[in-house]
Amino acid sequence: MKMEASWRFDTPGPMPPEAVREFDTLIGKVVAQGSRWRLLEHFKGYFGASGSSSSESWAESDLDDFMWRTAENAPLFIEAFYEGCEALRSEDIAVPDVGRMNRILSEHGVGYEIRPPDLIAVGLHQPIAVPERYQSLDEQAQDIVQKSLNQSEKLLAEGHPRQAVQEILWLMESVVTAFKGLSTGSATIEEKYFNKIAQELRNKKKGQTIEQVLAWLTTLHGYLSSPTGGGVRHGVDLKSGITINVDEGRLYCNLIRSYVTFLMTEHYRMSRGVQE
Repeated sequence: MKMEASWRFDTPGPMPPEAVREFDTLIGKVVAQGSRWRLLEHFKGYFGASGSSSSESWAESDLDDFMWRTAENAPLFIEAFYEGCEALRSEDIAVPDVGRMNRILSEHGVGYEIRPPDLIAVGLHQPIAVPERYQSLDEQAQDIVQKSLNQSEKLLAEGHPRQAVQEILWLMESVVTAFKGLSTGSATIEEKYFNKIAQELRNKKKGQTIEQVLAWLTTLHGYLSSPTGGGVRHGVDLKSGITINVDEGRLYCNLIRSYVTFLMTEHYRMSRGVQE
């Protein structure tokens, strides 16, 4: 099965226990169609076991153990189940089709979909689309933005959500500082730093969408920076702070990606002197 290479080495997240149990139930229906011991050993091999168990009951117990170990990495679990089933299609044994597998993944919000021969991220685990280029940036700035977006995605895929959020938060700050020197129609943005520029823009864009977006953005930035929030800028409070998990990391990264895209559209408008 083809998938993001980094998923094989650092888990992007575990399988929900309920989904594991549903796949285990499907295996039970498959192995009931033939030599149960042989088919249990068959699936054991796909979930990472080597060698045979000493009895059918031990084969069942060992398979259960290896399934739960593999479930710590959802993509590898899905691959093991899918390929174990595919290998039996040439035999006179009924196995669940891809549609049945994908229904389980969807019903439990696993975040992946099988599209043979690929396994792709969907929903929560999928990054929202951003433009390949932002019109108002020069080539050097384009390169910086794209490298930061790519690095954030790489860190998230490798199981480093805090670092991924830290990277894209830095990008958001950088995009806001790009407004320095732009005209708002009645004045020019004079401030130099993120919070000051955001406040100045809000004051000069009253009643416009950007005013509210900057309010949301500033709140998110403050929470993620705080030691009792995300702790990505000033360290985390070891007694009362939180640890960002992969799902939260994806949420924050997607929010910031959407803010960056909106702000760059506004930057383009302002750089061309277009006013609402």
